Amino acid sequence: MIGYLVYINVWKVKELNSSAYNTKDIANMDKYIRGSILSADGSVLAQTDVTEDGEEVRIYPFANKFAHVIGYSTNGQSGLEAACNKELLSSHVSALSRSEEEEDVKTRGDSVVVTLNANLQSVAYDALGSYNGAVVVMEPDTGKILAMVSKPDFDPNTIGEVWESLVTDNTSSVLLNRATQGLYPPGSTFKILTTLAYMRQKPGEFQNFQYDCISQLTVNDVTINCYNNTAHGQEDLKGAFSHSCNTAFASIGMELDNEDFVSLCEEFLFNRALPASMQHSTSQFALSRDSSYGDQMTTAIGQGDTLMTPLHMAMIAATVANGGIMMKPYCVDHIQTYDGDFVSSEKPARYKRLMTEEEARILTEYMRETVVSGTATELGWYNFTAAGKTGSAEYKSGDSEGTHSWFVGFSDVEDPDIVVAVIAENGGTGSQTAVPIASQIFQAYYGIYGN
Repeated sequence: MIGYLVYINVWKVKELNSSAYNTKDIANMDKYIRGSILSADGSVLAQTDVTEDGEEVRIYPFANKFAHVIGYSTNGQSGLEAACNKELLSSHVSALSRSEEEEDVKTRGDSVVVTLNANLQSVAYDALGSYNGAVVVMEPDTGKILAMVSKPDFDPNTIGEVWESLVTDNTSSVLLNRATQGLYPPGSTFKILTTLAYMRQKPGEFQNFQYDCISQLTVNDVTINCYNNTAHGQEDLKGAFSHSCNTAFASIGMELDNEDFVSLCEEFLFNRALPASMQHSTSQFALSRDSSYGDQMTTAIGQGDTLMTPLHMAMIAATVANGGIMMKPYCVDHIQTYDGDFVSSEKPARYKRLMTEEEARILTEYMRETVVSGTATELGWYNFTAAGKTGSAEYKSGDSEGTHSWFVGFSDVEDPDIVVAVIAENGGTGSQTAVPIASQIFQAYYGIYGN
């Protein structure tokens, strides 16, 4: 009984507080006007206006741009509106301020100040354009989420009017936050982990790796092709990584011990919950001791049964950028009263060291080469350094098939500032679509415009 009470009051308290069925918070609606949500740069992301006849109307000034991460508070709750429900419907305003208010007037709830940057969010939203997909921008050394975009989207200002059409839409899943809940084949971005697995399993060999790519590799009845049937020729491991050589990595996949590969991926939180308070899906990875060569080859290049969320992808790249330490991602910076007095704050929290500094250094070197001479050279022309990995993930769903465009990487390689993860559904190659989207975000972060 004592153990269960500790579990409820420590591990489940946030989930219970944000539940729409929490009657305490429902009662608080009679005492408090729902507090505001503010961005890190001071913009109002959600606020409650009170009309002359006393009706409370929730307003979202940025409309669709923050739809999934901020969420809505009509027809239930989602996003941060749900996660911070308790804070928004309570008040720590001073007794003096309360005494100055009329007795029959409801008190404004506390304000939630988030880590999101309104300008960066707007740039990411516009850069994704008409593509469905997601963008995540985070600080690798703190875990702060600076931007989180998901499309298709909706306008939370009109959620009540269009609710029926949204919940009955079985094709585009508009209400799904693709950044945290969308599961996609990672394609070649997964080669970050395949490379790490190879480094660990072949510590005396990986630096001497050589492969002669002739554009195609066939084993039994499975054929792996390099994109556009490109023959990369003789490559070392860095070259195979930066040029995203599928056949080289398919050959590596057949050399790996499957069970050790599974252990590594689960250490990096596949098949497990992420250390994140936001609602998210679990990334999937599957190999067994008896998996076929075909399964080994396709898994090594990020295809097969491997699926992951954009948030998870950003966290893995952030681990590389942060010297091997994964930080817990978070979106709430602090809570303050409606008149600006500090209440509480969220602090950066370390999850775990998942790779050595040397492993992170080597992966950074390979990701840097991808920008210098590989598949992400568009990022090599600015006054900041960048490192990254592109991905072109083939998918098939029912009668539809195509290629998702991926990029994940970070900027200011010596002392990384931000990590950007992009997926554009059916966007083609990573170089073609995801890299230009990421480029716009990096430029906005560094104040570079018109390039």
